Amino acid sequence: MATFMANAGNIERKWLVVDAANKPLGRVADKVAALLRGKHKATYTPHVDCGDHVIVINADKAILTGKKLEQKYYRHHTGWVGGLKELKYGILMDKNPEFAMELAVKGMLPNTVIGRSAFRRLKVYAGDQHNHEAQKPEVYNID
Repeated sequence: MATFMANAGNIERKWLVVDAANKPLGRVADKVAALLRGKHKATYTPHVDCGDHVIVINADKAILTGKKLEQKYYRHHTGWVGGLKELKYGILMDKNPEFAMELAVKGMLPNTVIGRSAFRRLKVYAGDQHNHEAQKPEVYNID
């Protein structure tokens, strides 16, 4: 019996909906990254992008444990001298919770072509409404 190796011709992608309400941000991001890579499938092949499309809803209701809202920062640099920008996660979660979830998932994906193509299949929404009903997404429980 030969080992199954997935290729672009035999990959079946599903649409999955993940609810992040009252769940830790990092745990949701971990599961979403695994779904985007396709690690939950029996046909997972490391060198092929065989993951699913993932829709994350209620990103604004995801929680950060401990004192992360006051002590954790999102930092980026503009490239100019003295251009370090800092933003506390408490403010980031209030202003743009979708970006916080995307940032967490992106950090858990590989920095390769496969990781970038997997990240493109991620859709994040702050509320419980999304506009992908035409794709008939299935609900995926993270518990």
